[in-house]
Amino acid sequence: MKRHNFNSGPSILPDEVLRRASEAVIDFNGLGLSILEIGHRTPWFTEVIEEGRSLVKELMGLDDTYSVLFLQGGATTQFMQVPLNLLPVGGHAAYIKNGIWGSKAIKEASVFGQADVIGDTSDRNHSYIQKTFSVPDGSSYLHYTSNNTVEGTQWHTLPEAGQTPLIADMSSDIFSRPVAFDKHALIYAGAQKNAGAAGTTIVAIKKDMLGKTGRNISPILDYEGHIKAESMLNTPPVFAVYVSMLTMRWIKEQGGLAEMEKRAKQRADLFYSALDNLEVFTPIVDKQDRSLMNATFTTSNKDLEAPFLELCKENAMVGVKGHRSVGGLRVSMYNAMPLSSVQALVDLMEKFNQANK
Repeated sequence: MKRHNFNSGPSILPDEVLRRASEAVIDFNGLGLSILEIGHRTPWFTEVIEEGRSLVKELMGLDDTYSVLFLQGGATTQFMQVPLNLLPVGGHAAYIKNGIWGSKAIKEASVFGQADVIGDTSDRNHSYIQKTFSVPDGSSYLHYTSNNTVEGTQWHTLPEAGQTPLIADMSSDIFSRPVAFDKHALIYAGAQKNAGAAGTTIVAIKKDMLGKTGRNISPILDYEGHIKAESMLNTPPVFAVYVSMLTMRWIKEQGGLAEMEKRAKQRADLFYSALDNLEVFTPIVDKQDRSLMNATFTTSNKDLEAPFLELCKENAMVGVKGHRSVGGLRVSMYNAMPLSSVQALVDLMEKFNQANK
């Protein structure tokens, strides 16, 4: 039975990507070897990772002043690796706290220097985006989370950073819309939402940001070393990089980021329109800050949550339960999500509403 996959990550992948990846597990490009068996330094894999890097730059519109890396450890490791490589000894950087992942990034940055929290939406459980703030003079960079997977908020315009380098965790909305990527000094994203399978993290970094911290950096955590080694300082996650490359190839073939944004708005408009008009469901996020990727909501009566989740289960809808840290309900509508799945969920919500209002 084909399920409707609303998981927040690892999440839905395009059918074409799943087909190509499954074929490669048995026989990669007719070599008589599985993608799981080929050496990472062979020409066969080199072609894969080079195409992956090229597609990242093409989709983001980045020039050769940027390097693209495929690393391991997820975005969580980047919470530490960014300040380690970019925050000078004795320096300070600005951070925006719009949710759980921004909070974790701030905690990690504080190990290496001063992390100035210049925006904080904790007062309303991170249900909105604070857009007005002041970046302290001399900040090494401004870090923000472009889409808050847990809380369901999204930046729809870039934070105003002035001349301060901008750094973004784009794990849950990368490649979902055109963005001024070249206004950023560094972008990172775990692949397992819009950019592939779990196991690799994409990092795009402006090279002139590096080598200025005044600290010794362990080679395995040094961006410059990874750039020099072309993401092969250690054995890369070959299969995850391959799936990421296939996913970006699919995005390009479908019409690129403009087409992804068009589809995202169609899905979000359909879902939020229903959410706003059904009495037994309550939206959480301010309308202007709602995410196109992750919609969070609750039932008006807490006792209705469990039966609604059971109804979703009976109708092959997975991933509707909210993050364990906040509870409630959440549906994730990433690039590969067909509009028909959102329609099926809306139909189910209307049925549930009619029976329980």
